[in-house]
Amino acid sequence: MTQSILFDPLVPWLVLAGLAGLSTLALGLAIWRRLAGWALRAGAALVLLAALAGPVMQVEDRSPLSDIVIVAEDRTASQHLSDRADQMTVARAELEAALAGRANTEVRWITVEDSPDDGGTQLMDALTRALADEPRARVAGLIALSDGQVHDMARAPDLPAPLHLLMTGRSDDWDRRLIVKNAPSFGIIGEPITLTLRVEDQGAVPDDARLTELQISIDGGEAQTFRLPVGVDFDLPLTLPHGGRNVVEFRVPEAEGELTARNNAALLQINGVRDRLRVLLVSGAPHPGGRTWRNLLKSDSAVDLVHFTILRPPEKQDGVPVDELSLIAFPTRELFLEKIEDFDLIIFDRYKRRGILPSAYLENVANYVRRGGAVLVAAGPDFASADSIFRTPLAEVLPASPSARVLEEPYRPTISETGLQHPVTAELTGAEDWGRWMRQVELDTTGGTTLMRGIGERPLLTLDRVEEGRVALLASDHAWLWSRGYEGGGPQLELLRRLAHWMMKEPELEEEVLTAEATGQRMRIQRRTLGETVGPVTVTAPDGSTSQIRLREARPGLWEGRYESDQIGLYHLAEGDERAVIGLGPAAPREFEQTIATADVMSPLVRSLRGGAVALEDGLPSLRNIREGRPAAGRGWIGLVPRGAYETTAVTQSPLLPAWLLVLLAASLLIGAWLREGRS
Repeated sequence: MTQSILFDPLVPWLVLAGLAGLSTLALGLAIWRRLAGWALRAGAALVLLAALAGPVMQVEDRSPLSDIVIVAEDRTASQHLSDRADQMTVARAELEAALAGRANTEVRWITVEDSPDDGGTQLMDALTRALADEPRARVAGLIALSDGQVHDMARAPDLPAPLHLLMTGRSDDWDRRLIVKNAPSFGIIGEPITLTLRVEDQGAVPDDARLTELQISIDGGEAQTFRLPVGVDFDLPLTLPHGGRNVVEFRVPEAEGELTARNNAALLQINGVRDRLRVLLVSGAPHPGGRTWRNLLKSDSAVDLVHFTILRPPEKQDGVPVDELSLIAFPTRELFLEKIEDFDLIIFDRYKRRGILPSAYLENVANYVRRGGAVLVAAGPDFASADSIFRTPLAEVLPASPSARVLEEPYRPTISETGLQHPVTAELTGAEDWGRWMRQVELDTTGGTTLMRGIGERPLLTLDRVEEGRVALLASDHAWLWSRGYEGGGPQLELLRRLAHWMMKEPELEEEVLTAEATGQRMRIQRRTLGETVGPVTVTAPDGSTSQIRLREARPGLWEGRYESDQIGLYHLAEGDERAVIGLGPAAPREFEQTIATADVMSPLVRSLRGGAVALEDGLPSLRNIREGRPAAGRGWIGLVPRGAYETTAVTQSPLLPAWLLVLLAASLLIGAWLREGRS
């Protein structure tokens, strides 16, 4: 119970002040005139003014509230290094006992877990949320059980009480860390990119830790080993071997006594791209499709095009030597013998034998395909003639032979059953609305895969692999009708782009491939195949454990599955003869960038209200009560501020003196003053 005197004036305070002023003037006049009863009149005025002020006695019934202590436990990944988890367990038990022995105290335990987006230790966010749920006037102190490596200090809250850090870790801890700087997200195939590597030691480093080995592997292949000095930046030139995703793993062997090997490795996933697509287009005769091919290729700024057209029809006999008809000398030897390896794709558009390209040159083109080159043949009527390009050494790499028939009738190109599974044509939608073509060369397929069909289900587009290279044969020269919009046109540009990318061995257009896409600690596994079924995918985790993932058919030719793991590192996938590698988790987890326990990060916030940082290896400090604003930590102790908070349960008010007593007192004083003055 608490008593206090309050005032509830009967008149406004301004009026009461005016009356007090008038009373003071009257009192001064009485003193000046030496009136004998001035003291009694002053007492009467004082009683009347006090009555007008309305003094009230207020009585409150209060219920005391307990103090609140907030304790934040850091349970992130770095707290599982060495014996820090055991330190936390012991510290919590002792702290619980100490706080339980403090009278009138409630404890709020909060746990800080790993952030899902590799944000590190978000301790400040946890404290902010905890303070938002509690009355600030009741918080006696905050205690953090952590290694001090906090990653959200920029969002530190305004503290109502001292913050203390009880720090895990040991004074002799040390750790080695691999750092990869200026790592690009993509690189040009065949051109070196430069990465900067650094092996850095932290903490109480042994004297002999001056050199270490660095292992580098690409796509899980055999690792190359280098020996590097510690603490020195090293520029590493790296050349990407193929297009698409290249998974590069850097690893430093674990040293004896270091805290963890989790930061001894780094994974980079670099996308390999081609700088330019170099295309050689050889047109055998002027026709409407020739300009269409040229316009399609020139519209892509990433294509370097060399185009030659044979302008003189073979049936024209005017006696002029062939080598004197061209506007410029046709550099056949340079293109087809000396520089042929510089081209990524060679296109023969309605080309036939004319004595310009000797058989030796075309045989070199066939060898170019076998060594990994790509050739696209767009066949016209000449392909079915005696002068057909098929009657050359190039026939050895072509997937079909002409039957000598040229079919001249309208038809609508369709995608074959296999083409619905093949990535080149599987996504070419709207086939029912494509415009018709008017001509097709009849082919007898000898190999390869037919993706599109024409008149009477005859092969229209056939792809084949020849040793290291690839070949495509289009049995019509009327694809240009699509680009002109005839009867609605069709996807000629997309078809050509996909053909070129398949022939360049782009991973996303491989028909038999196993791939995976990572999102955080999850991966989506995709198996593309022309077969009817696929087996389970074997996933090998970084620790060597394996899992079998069954896939479901997402669409014809594409099977998918999901996999999730909490391990960070390189995963190997296998299904049949197909292999793939992928990295899960961040390239360099933030939680393991700095692993040595320190109070420096939290020091500004801890010192703001004179809190303390204590290493748990020195023992748990005792708890003391302190007054607000005084030092909150000392040798072997930390302080909590008793709040003395309370809750008012009832309030009663009553006049300080009854009205009749005030009137009687004032009247008595006035009568006494009158009698005193009358005697005088």
